[in-house]
Amino acid sequence: MMGQNQTSISEFLLLGLPIQPEQQNLCYALFLAMYLTTLLGNLLIIVLIRLDSHLHTPMYLFLSNLSFSDLCFSSVTIPKLLQNMQNQDPSIPYADCLTQMYFLLLFGDLESFLLVAMAYDRYVAICFPLHYTAIMSPMLSLSLVALSWVLTTFHAMLHTLLMARLCFCADNVIPHFFCDMSALLKLSCSDTRVNELVIFIMGGLILVIPFLLILGSYARIVSSILKVPSKSICKAFSTCGSHLSVVFLFYGTVIGLYLCPSANNSTLKETVMAVMYTVVTPMLNPFIYSLRNRDMKGALERVIHQKKTFFSL
Repeated sequence: MMGQNQTSISEFLLLGLPIQPEQQNLCYALFLAMYLTTLLGNLLIIVLIRLDSHLHTPMYLFLSNLSFSDLCFSSVTIPKLLQNMQNQDPSIPYADCLTQMYFLLLFGDLESFLLVAMAYDRYVAICFPLHYTAIMSPMLSLSLVALSWVLTTFHAMLHTLLMARLCFCADNVIPHFFCDMSALLKLSCSDTRVNELVIFIMGGLILVIPFLLILGSYARIVSSILKVPSKSICKAFSTCGSHLSVVFLFYGTVIGLYLCPSANNSTLKETVMAVMYTVVTPMLNPFIYSLRNRDMKGALERVIHQKKTFFSL
């Protein structure tokens, strides 16, 4: 039993992105720009929601938590990727690797639950507008956020503890730009059947069920919109389409990677899919969910006006 809790490997080697040396500087600049865009976009949302009292509603409570999750989600992987590209040092200590995996699971799962909460909020607002305030009470909103944090914390801890019990004997090269759970399982010289079973079962609870709930919510929303034609129907469909595009991008890549793995999946294909949900989705969410939103634009104008008034005094 003691041997199962120990590992002879003190560090892993992250191979990073499969890019040519002459493209290194271009890719570094591209990922740095995407990371800065993610940071600034999500920080702007958090600050605006915090400063503007008009945005102290359930929808923006979920959105501020989603922005924080996206900000942290990107910060778990991209800084290490940029550091490796700059220093050409692919090593990452064993403990740091498990820590990175834990936070990647935590904030990835948190995004999944928050997307469900936001879809439910929009469903209540559009399908039951007269009862919205009674249904989406502050207590329910805070409870949904707290439940999301608690469930994702325990889920991430479960996978991390199961990974820590495995042995890694000789091969320590991870063909990825972060400590991916499936890549680590392939390197282990222990029996990984328990880990794989937990991934399949918990993945269904954390990913598939929330994905189906989101689709169900938007299906009811579209049905309600079609029953009451109005001039804003095109705008409503455009907004739903934008939201669903991000949902499909996030859930599609994650489910494809972890729940429906293919034997012929190449390293390049898996890396591209990972970039989609760890880098692209957190960058797009601020534009999709808020920066195109009239309330957010109004909040930005009010904050800027308040600052101008303050400095003029």
